[in-house]
Amino acid sequence: MTRSPNKLIPSDFTPVPALGTACDVEAVADFDATLDAVALLVAPGTDLVDTVGLGEEALAAAGFDASPGSSLVVARDGHPVVLVGLGDVADLDADKLRDAAAAAARATAKKGGRIGVEVPELGLDAATVGQVLAEGALLARYRYSVLKAEAKEVPLELLELKVAGADAAAVTAGIAVAEITVRATLVARDLANTPPGHLTATDIAEVAAELGAEYGFEVESFDKAQLIEMGCGGILGVNAGSAEEPRLVVLTYTPAGEVTGHLGLVGKGIMYDSGGISLKPSDPMHLLMKMDMGGAAAVLGAFTALRDLGTTAAVSGWLTCTDNMPSGSAYKLGDVLTCRNGKTVEIKNTDAEGRIAMMDGLALAVEAGVDAIVDIATLTGAALMALGKSRAAVLGNDQGMVDRVTAAAKATDEPVWQLPLERKYRKQLDSDVADISNLGGPHAGATTAALFLDEFVAGTPWAHIDIAGTMATDADDAWRSAGATGFGARLLATLAADFRS
Repeated sequence: MTRSPNKLIPSDFTPVPALGTACDVEAVADFDATLDAVALLVAPGTDLVDTVGLGEEALAAAGFDASPGSSLVVARDGHPVVLVGLGDVADLDADKLRDAAAAAARATAKKGGRIGVEVPELGLDAATVGQVLAEGALLARYRYSVLKAEAKEVPLELLELKVAGADAAAVTAGIAVAEITVRATLVARDLANTPPGHLTATDIAEVAAELGAEYGFEVESFDKAQLIEMGCGGILGVNAGSAEEPRLVVLTYTPAGEVTGHLGLVGKGIMYDSGGISLKPSDPMHLLMKMDMGGAAAVLGAFTALRDLGTTAAVSGWLTCTDNMPSGSAYKLGDVLTCRNGKTVEIKNTDAEGRIAMMDGLALAVEAGVDAIVDIATLTGAALMALGKSRAAVLGNDQGMVDRVTAAAKATDEPVWQLPLERKYRKQLDSDVADISNLGGPHAGATTAALFLDEFVAGTPWAHIDIAGTMATDADDAWRSAGATGFGARLLATLAADFRS
């Protein structure tokens, strides 16, 4: 990767280090004797006398009740065994099993990088069991440590899955899917966790080109001069205060066989958001603004999965990438910017910049004639305030597309909640000097932001995912590791794999 000579960044630094850490995942009948630790997923009422020498009463006395996420370390012939609670099997589903696998992976983290996970007979589909066990364990053990001189955490090297009563071939098939979906999330996490000085708009364009060559999609990037020729006034306006060039990165996946539709994905790629002239306060949220490109990261991560998931739809992506900085040349309150489609926008707040950059991407998606558009963005604090950090907001002009997003969210445990696209609020975006302004009133900010984006999709079926709350977690939470979550990558990959026009 080309590096600025003014930055003290090693020439071999990569913004996607997780791709260089391979973990073998296998379905087995018996564990390898050289494993560092074994985790047993246990339901309440389980008697483990034959396994670890403890009955139900002894387990209860030790404080282990097999409730979801509970764990207990015991020894078996000098070999560490970790008991992890499943909760009531009657209530168990794929999401809870994924979370249990995540708990098992974390509980064994200090034991080493070669672990086994044993699961009782559960009555769930074997391929699903293999997939969610692998997803939970691999995602939970993720750590962004590439910039540490010495990492404290031991990465997973081998994960063996022993599933009672399950067809090994089906479990293996599920593992194969998990390796694809996990890769998508890890790419998104790595990119969002990378410091802004190590990952500029130019850099992410180069990363995209490398990933496209490896995972079967085409990449074209457009620099500042080209964006001027294209009339992309939104990206250029946000970029005006920056010393770094912007990039519009266009991703194109074409299936090998019959094309069953054309899906457009637009990702907000604000590489660092200072707020511009409307400067953010220096607080913990400002620190997280290196992750304001989490939408673009999710789209790029999803693209790495499309070929290997056998996606039959054509998928195009537009990553609108720039940072938002204050300077003597920065765009100002009262400025009017012109979108690619000719619509003019009055700037009432330079910190409502994501929607400004994205309007060009949405307009280009319409020009490409896609059957539907899904955009994803760390867009509004209002979504965070309304739904917290566990659930993203989804809004749209087409209930069918919103339903597709919701179904993919449910399948991947990347949950969303539909908010209304209340058109009565559209007048809050009126401008006296331009076609529209970039800021609504003090209330329903997630909805008014979506209403702004709706102006640029020209009636194309569209759904908008606001991941401002779900982009990061302060502490480990089930399969979500502390830091960037990569939320949306598996959701979008699943949505695209199932898309039909």
